[in-house]
Amino acid sequence: MQQAKKIQLRRQAHQLHPVVLLGQNGLTPEVHLAIDEALNAHELIKIRVNAEDKEARKAITNDILNHHQADLIQSIGHIIVIYREAVED
Repeated sequence: MQQAKKIQLRRQAHQLHPVVLLGQNGLTPEVHLAIDEALNAHELIKIRVNAEDKEARKAITNDILNHHQADLIQSIGHIIVIYREAVED
């Protein structure tokens, strides 16, 4: 993804609120379904990842990105912003 596109998406994400909250149950099939639905509806979403440490958050983030074929736009603390372009039918 081009840097200019990432900057534009970061600006758009600034006003967003997290639409998916990961709790102590981690990445369940229901959480993946919620992420997929949110990406299909909005393309750009924020997710709050409540993990024990930075390495756990990084592992969960990578799992989300791989599972949903999404791009990481920004990661600050417990909040990640991801983007997946909508597929046209």
